[in-house]
Amino acid sequence: MTLDDARAADAADPLRGFRERFVLPDGVIYLDGNSLGALPAVTAARVARTVADEWGRGLIRSWNDADWLGAPQRIGALIAPLLGAAEDEVIVADSTSANLFKLLAAAIRATGRSTILTEPGNFPTDLHVAQGVAALLPGVSVRAAPADELAAALDGDTAVLLLSHVHYRSGARHDMAALSAAARAAGALSLWDVSHSVGAVPLDLVRDGADLAVGCGYKFLNGGPGAPAFLFVRRALQPTLASPITGWMGHKRPFAFEDDYAAGEGMTRFLAGTPPILGMAALEEGVRILREVDMAAVAAKSAALFDLFAARVAALAPELRLVSPTQARARGSHIAFAHPHAHEIVQALIADGVIGDFRAPDVLRFGLTPLYLGHEDVWRATDILGRIMAGGSWRDPRFAVRARVT
Repeated sequence: MTLDDARAADAADPLRGFRERFVLPDGVIYLDGNSLGALPAVTAARVARTVADEWGRGLIRSWNDADWLGAPQRIGALIAPLLGAAEDEVIVADSTSANLFKLLAAAIRATGRSTILTEPGNFPTDLHVAQGVAALLPGVSVRAAPADELAAALDGDTAVLLLSHVHYRSGARHDMAALSAAARAAGALSLWDVSHSVGAVPLDLVRDGADLAVGCGYKFLNGGPGAPAFLFVRRALQPTLASPITGWMGHKRPFAFEDDYAAGEGMTRFLAGTPPILGMAALEEGVRILREVDMAAVAAKSAALFDLFAARVAALAPELRLVSPTQARARGSHIAFAHPHAHEIVQALIADGVIGDFRAPDVLRFGLTPLYLGHEDVWRATDILGRIMAGGSWRDPRFAVRARVT
């Protein structure tokens, strides 16, 4: 593809109008939206209005007048179609890690089993939370099996199968339907982290038989740094699961101020503390944009950007080894390469206006966010990458990994 071809592809892009809906600095090619999504143009005004009008003038009345109290359910209902879930199966609350803790503990208590099955190299916080749950609950353990051995590793002691749908480093995508079915056949629950999936690839949790899921709001949902997360619980399971964090917002009658806890109905029982209203406002605007989008068009453009990126790197920087799956259905919406000096190369790219990221020990990772990234962006980014590799500018001492003080 020539530069003119890339421009022609962008001119014919059905998603091209969404780029102007985001604030993107001049002189920067942003390839890290899979880690922190760009700022929607409407978000600053929405947050300012929430601060000045709802908080400043409405004060405590805004819990009712501005429906602050209903924000977790309302935004959960907005996210639900992006997951292939019903509106009453999703709620916004806390962080991905906190929600993962809730669902892991609830699944173990509900099944009466004692093993959390996952894979080595899963996203570290997911493993850390699982290990924390195991340390807290007597007799519970975490067991890891390679991806191609997970189905066979499920047994009568497996309480929950915990996996990231899209791997944070390579971008490889699990077969959710097959593994969820295998877990169910073994009497276990399936719990999916869809942080690198939602808003990036088409999801259908209900069709694919997922029991539980968590995800963050600050990647492809563009909810801002530290945006509130969400959790999904299949409707039939909701009455049988009890959150281990029994906070007042999860109470059946939170304003009765009763001493004893009584779990709320449906997804409400998975709330805990007071919702962070400013973060909720920002997240709601990011999600509203995604709700206007045809996810099939997003997936198609993601595949085209990936193919262009991979072909250009193969031609311009063949020393970079592609580690992401080449089949579109087997990956998410980022592309990753391995190189012994990945950190230095990423730093050289950032210095040249191309923002990607590094994942230890040797991976360069580039987010392909179709709403605001175009073919010309990929063409120019790979052109810069090729020049960096050919000229060796990544060897500049400025880009070396700095030793950490221990």
